[in-house]
This record gives sequence, C-alpha cells and structure tokens, in this order.
Amino acid sequence: MTELRALTVLSGGMGGAKFLQGLLHGVRTGALPDVAADADVTVVANTADDIWVHGLKVCPDLDTVMYTLGDGIDLERGWGRRDETWSVRTELAEYGVEPTWFGLGDRDVATHLVRTQMLEAGYPLSQVTEALCRRWQPGVRLLPMTDDRVETHIAVPDPDSPSGRRVVHFQEYWVRLRAQVPAEAVVVVGLEESTPGPGVVEAITDADLVLLPPSNPVVSVGTILGVPGVREALTATRAPVVGLSPIIGGTHVRGMAEQVLTAIGVEVSAGGVGRHYGARSRGGVLDGWLVDESDADQLPGLEEAGLAAAAVPLFMTDHDATATMAAAAIRLVR
Repeated sequence: MTELRALTVLSGGMGGAKFLQGLLHGVRTGALPDVAADADVTVVANTADDIWVHGLKVCPDLDTVMYTLGDGIDLERGWGRRDETWSVRTELAEYGVEPTWFGLGDRDVATHLVRTQMLEAGYPLSQVTEALCRRWQPGVRLLPMTDDRVETHIAVPDPDSPSGRRVVHFQEYWVRLRAQVPAEAVVVVGLEESTPGPGVVEAITDADLVLLPPSNPVVSVGTILGVPGVREALTATRAPVVGLSPIIGGTHVRGMAEQVLTAIGVEVSAGGVGRHYGARSRGGVLDGWLVDESDADQLPGLEEAGLAAAAVPLFMTDHDATATMAAAAIRLVR
C-alpha cells in the first residue's frame, strides 16, 4: 500500500489545534499507519470567527493553531499568548472604550498590529498568515479558508426587539454571553460570496488523506465547508475523508457545539453529527466517522447512513492519545 505523504486537516481553533499536535506527534514518532515520516500537513483554518477589535484584525482560529503548534500558546486558557500581560486592555478600560468584554493581551496585540498593517498595505490574509508563520514555524502549511471577509453571527432572544431576537457577532456570543443563552440561528455573513483561499482547493484535491478533527461542526468545520468550492473539492478528491466526533456521550467536550447544532436542527449526538456531514457515497463529505467508545451504540445508524464507522477513545488527554485517535481514523479508511 502506498505511503500517505500529503495530509490535509480542516480545523477550527482549540480542538483542531490540539488534534494537530497529536497528529504531528504521530507523524514524527511513526505512530500513524502508512504515513511517511516526512509527510506534509496542510491546515485549512476557519476564519469566520474573525473580528475587528480596536481597529485591529483578530483571527482567533488561525492564531490558536499558529501559537499552539509554534509553542507560544497559553496552555491554561487554550488561547492567546503564554506569559501574557494586559496593560493595553487595562488602559482601554480606563478610557471606557468598548468592547470591554473582548480583551487583547499585550503580546497578542503585536500579532494583530502586524496583520492589520499588512492587510491595509494590500496583502491578502493568506500572504499575511504565511508571513506570521515564518516566526512561529508551526510545522504545517497554514491556510485561511478564504481571503474574503466572512463573519459568523448568532441570533439570540431579545424581548425588547420587535422581532423578539437580535443578532450578535460570534465572539460576543462566545466571550461575553458565554454561550449561556439559546442560539436561535446561525448567520454567516459573506460566506456565499466568498472564494477559497489560495491553495485550499488543491490541498484537498491533491491530498492523500483529509481529516475533519473534533472541531465545532457548525461554526468551525461547517463554515469551511460553506465556502463555495470546498465541499465540491471534498466530494471530488480521491483521498479518503474521515472525521472524528466532537460529541461524546451526547454533549460537547468544550465549546458550544450543542447550542449551535440545536440552532440548525441537528441531533446533538455523535451519530447526528456524522449523519449531518453525510457519506460521500450519498452526497455528503465523509467516507469514515469515528465516535467515542461510549457512543458505540451509534455505529449501526452510521453504517446504515453509508459511513464506515468505529468506536475508540476520543479524549485528547495527551499527544500519544491523540496520535492513537488519528491512527484509528486512518485505519478506518485504509
């Protein structure tokens, strides 16, 4: 059997970055079946979480992947820079400048300043990301899903509004509201008009394996799939496409998958998410789907839906455990 030399991962932020750490560990240690020791990993990252704050372009998922793989992430928070200080945030609060609920650390601000200056000079986000990665050396090729401005908004209840709801930016829903109010709808502004970033389609069509990590299936992987041309690339690629469930035991491990899945009418279960992505043989995007061993009862329904499926431990407790998950994903479709 031929070696796998080109791996492509469609990733969100924290969950995707943690999976990528284990995947790269597995490549380096030879723990992944049929994967070449010098295999290239390309990451297509969600950019619909992006937000402009205090005149700066912030790309949370791109930065989380870049900082995590470049050994600069704050391990306790799972986002932002390690050994961070907050003088700028404190001073802005003293001035009463909004938003006070979204804090930028002093070291993190440097990244956003460089990104914003380059964008305003006319460089596209893909080239800016490549330049930023020269410092961090993440060990992967990191591609924004699009160079176009795409932003996720969440409709939440508002009894004072004539419609009974209002729409807030995804970051406000997640950071300020802490996803503690129902998500009534997910609105991704600019997605239908966007185009794939440079190299994104090729990274999928030329891959030997495509992985969907346990990132949010609606506001992370889902927005990547929503970029016109990406879903078509997944259905056309000769590479097997396999995903890992972010839902374990009927709920998300962290984040807000439960809220946004409910908003779009998808069953909050490992099987529900697998069927939501769908089998390529039936118009979906997956060949295989891994669920946690606690969700083994979901396997018959997944197989009926045309998916190769297996139940294995899916908690990313350390790099070895995550590499074992990646190895199981590969065995499922090889």
